[in-house]
Formats: sequence, structure tokens, C-alpha cells
Amino acid sequence: MASELAYSGKLAVLNNDLLVSEQSQALANQLGVPLYYSVDKKTAEDFFLTWRDGELKLLDKELLKKGGLSVDIQPRNGEQRSWPAPKEGALAQAIGRKTKTVVDATTGWAQDSLHLFRMGYEVQCIERSPIMLALLGDAFQRLEQVDWVQRLKLSAPSLLAGNAIEVLASLEDAPDCIYIDPMFPPKRKKSALPKKSMLILRDLLGDDSDSQQLFDVAIAATGKKVVVKMPDYAEPLGGKPSEVFGSKLVRYDVYLRGN
Repeated sequence: MASELAYSGKLAVLNNDLLVSEQSQALANQLGVPLYYSVDKKTAEDFFLTWRDGELKLLDKELLKKGGLSVDIQPRNGEQRSWPAPKEGALAQAIGRKTKTVVDATTGWAQDSLHLFRMGYEVQCIERSPIMLALLGDAFQRLEQVDWVQRLKLSAPSLLAGNAIEVLASLEDAPDCIYIDPMFPPKRKKSALPKKSMLILRDLLGDDSDSQQLFDVAIAATGKKVVVKMPDYAEPLGGKPSEVFGSKLVRYDVYLRGN
């Protein structure tokens, strides 16, 4: 997991609830960061993990009184709440109706992973950030407590910890599809600011610098295809794709193995 150097001076665990004091201490030990019971403007760290409203949340000093950020397990606007949800839209077209198993190599806040899960795909999530692993683990535990998930006896996506380049290379069974959503390269022309969740993630983790290497490993590890999500202005990650499915502001480049 993380070394103390990785988040030293940046992150701490904040515990405002005695009911989760043991969890808070265990998380602080796991991440190698301080555990605080209160913070103020003099606190050195800018980011905090804490349990609020039954969820593990990531906060910065600006968000301390605004609730924080957690992995949202609810469908996004426009997504179906049924299970399995219809395989519609550009993402579903790119993944394919005949696909059964998907590995999300760059899980992040897991919104695409959860959408794929609701569409009935068997999803494995790879994440290298110990911070995001903690948030994802909490979210998937919450997901398995949801009524319809329990009623249908479903299991949340499985979570694989580590660098996706190494994890993909060691997979025993090749998935039908490997999905890559790299942190988007900056847009040259003036545009709206990224969402707060992405700004915090960039501040803590930095940009992806090994996306090309990840693609090369993915195309060797997949059983059938690699799907790369890119902004509409970015150059393709793996050269000319086999297929392209467009959506508002983003596109999904499909690379078939062997092509």
C-alpha cells in the first residue's frame, strides 16, 4: 500500500465519530498518515478521509463543511435503475453485447464501472491509489447492502489493488474487454473547469504518465478488445482504432485484438 512518503503532509484521517474510531485508526495506519479528531486552518494537511453519513468521504479544507466526496453508487442522470439495464449508448456499443467480462484498468471514482455492472457485465476494477481503494472498498460494501442487489443475489464488482500494468500482465484469465479511461490531457482552448472530484484526484495523484504503456499491456492481455475513453479533442491512444463510438464531448475507441 502507500508509504508514509506518498501522502506525507497532504492527507490525514479525520475521526468525528467514536463508532468508527477503530476503523479510522486502522485506515490511518494502512495509509501511513496521521489520525485527527479535529482540524483547523493551522492543520498542515489539505485532504482528509472521514466517515460521514455512513460513507467514507474524501474532503479538502474547502469541503469540510460541505459533506465531502464519496463514490456514488446510484445511477447517474439518464442511466437506467433496472437490472440488467439496457445495453444502450456509446459506452455499451463500444463494450459490445456479446462481451461478458470487463476489466476496468483505471477505475477512479468507478462511475463507468458501476454503469457496466448495472448493465449486467461481470466487472473487475483495478486501482493503484490506496486512497481510491479505501473509497471504492467502502462503496462496494454499501452497494452489496442495497435491496435490489441483495434480492437478486448479486456481488459488487471485484476490486484488484495495484498498478494496472502489473495486474493485467498477471491475469490468469483473459477478460473479453479491458476498459481504459486515462486522466484526460489538458484541453488547449478555454473550457470549463473540471469537476471538483477530478481536481482533488489530480492534486493528490497527479496525471497519468504511463497511459501508452498501459495500453500496450492491455492489448496483449485482453481476450477480444480494448476500449479507450477519450475526450473528443485528444489523439487516439493506440493509433487508428478498429471502431469509434461517439458521445457528448467524449468518444470510445475500440481496438480489436489481432487487428
